Amino acid sequence: MGCDLLAWFRLLCYKAELAIAEPATLRYALLHTSARLVRGQRRRTVKIPRTWPWADQLQRALSSVLALPVPI
Repeated sequence: MGCDLLAWFRLLCYKAELAIAEPATLRYALLHTSARLVRGQRRRTVKIPRTWPWADQLQRALSSVLALPVPI
């Protein structure tokens, strides 16, 4: 089930080199990120370190996920 979720996430959200990446590379880029979830001002924010090689792509992917319509 986890492989299917990563595959759909890749197809729906990535438009760069990670869109065609192997599952191992995708897991490394996504799951090994040392991001922090920060709560404040009645909302949650994901803080991704700028030094992470895939920080911009991960930020764009998360924005794409949040922009998807809610399934009914």
